Amino acid sequence: MKRSKRYVANLEKVDKSKFYTIEDAVKLAKETSNSKFDGSIEIAMNLNLDTKKNDQQLRGAVVLPHGTGKTKKILVLAKGDAAKAAREAGADFVGDVDMIQKIEQENWFEYDVIIATPEMMPLLGKIGKLLGPKGLMPNPKTGTVTTDTAKAVLETKRGKVNYRTDSFGNVHGIVGKASFEDNKLVENLKAFVEAIMKVKPSTVKGAYVKNISISSTMGPGIKIDLNSFDK
Repeated sequence: MKRSKRYVANLEKVDKSKFYTIEDAVKLAKETSNSKFDGSIEIAMNLNLDTKKNDQQLRGAVVLPHGTGKTKKILVLAKGDAAKAAREAGADFVGDVDMIQKIEQENWFEYDVIIATPEMMPLLGKIGKLLGPKGLMPNPKTGTVTTDTAKAVLETKRGKVNYRTDSFGNVHGIVGKASFEDNKLVENLKAFVEAIMKVKPSTVKGAYVKNISISSTMGPGIKIDLNSFDK
């Protein structure tokens, strides 16, 4: 695969054998951002997990202190007070059966997140084949199936990031934009890592975190010294 001169130049700035402090890694990730737009800064954590075991398949969400820099459109499926609370909290779309029918009949996907009350889940399950492949199916583990719709909407608007281990034990997440101030990216990174540390399965033997790296959109990966997170 042919790389652009800019990418190659950015790649040369990163010492692949070095483990950087969080602060230095953030500076380098911003410096090597290879997109013409305001690219995202992403984290990748490789964990010592056996994902064949159910208790080692991690899934959840973390609210970043400084958000992700991206505004998400939210659809809330609820009735009565829960629907009213969602509207007041700033949900972009609120409804119940009417919205589910709209999704099914019109193939409607003009939103990024669906939040639903438990009573709506049996109805949503009928269109799971439409929502599942797009990663839109609400889940209690990520806080998108809840009776507290206002809290869920506010957290999502603030910058909630969902995470899920892949079959190799990797967890990925967006921790901000290249335009963010360094200290805000550092705090977001620490919040993400802390959230993953808190859900360490009790059955894990040996070191839990194998390595952590960050990168900008279309930029090279930068390894972080794990000891940086103990500060």
